[in-house]
Amino acid sequence: MKRIDGTVAFITGASSGIGAALAEEFARRGADVVLAARRARRLEEVAERVRGHGRRALAVSCDVTRDGDLEAAVAQGLSAFGRLDWVVANAGFGVAGAMHKLQIEDVRRQFETNVFGVLRTFYAAREALLASRGCLAIMGSVSGELAFPKGGPYSMSKFAVRALAQVLWYELGRKGVDVTLIEPGFVESEIRQVDNLGVHDPERPDTMPRWLRARADVAARKMVRAIVRRRRKVVVTGHGRLAVMLERLAPGLVAWLVRRYGGRFGR
Repeated sequence: MKRIDGTVAFITGASSGIGAALAEEFARRGADVVLAARRARRLEEVAERVRGHGRRALAVSCDVTRDGDLEAAVAQGLSAFGRLDWVVANAGFGVAGAMHKLQIEDVRRQFETNVFGVLRTFYAAREALLASRGCLAIMGSVSGELAFPKGGPYSMSKFAVRALAQVLWYELGRKGVDVTLIEPGFVESEIRQVDNLGVHDPERPDTMPRWLRARADVAARKMVRAIVRRRRKVVVTGHGRLAVMLERLAPGLVAWLVRRYGGRFGR
């Protein structure tokens, strides 16, 4: 395990799921962590787990859909720790439903978090990243390589951030900043318990079979390894890598399978 002592990670969407697991993994490797998300109480719980690894943690309540929140969060992180080396634009959720049953506002809401939230994170942290010659990690998805029925807005948003990550990798690399695109498959998280308005309902059943969901801590370990190694892209979970490979090698077969079976687990 490569140690990253003396560095600082900034993570959005850090109050649960992948974001919380990433915070602990960065701490396990020696980084201090700035945790950003809307739910202050949950953030502080994650911060305590980070401190349990012997690292410093700062919990900052913010909303990636609000202009100014990320700038304030980054400023607090810099004030507390003096630098940012690893910035993970992780906050996101999924609007579900057949496109012909959704409204334009559903798609706009999806992009406000999953695309503009990533942009707000980047713009708020860009000077700090340039100063540290750090790494920006963008949370994409296998759905950014292959769209699925009842997941149109989500796939659209993840296709968009895949393009953004590619452009930023070209542009920032010449300035010493690396960009890592993370594309997970199905991972244990609250995303399938969040409705189309972005509201979490802990009573909502997760329709994804448990055997398909990777543990968040296992996924986070692979993600952080890719980030600290400054890899350009990493696809996490075996089924995710298989889906991406098949889409490239046998797109006709994948299209037939997705049309026939792809909507089975949608809300």
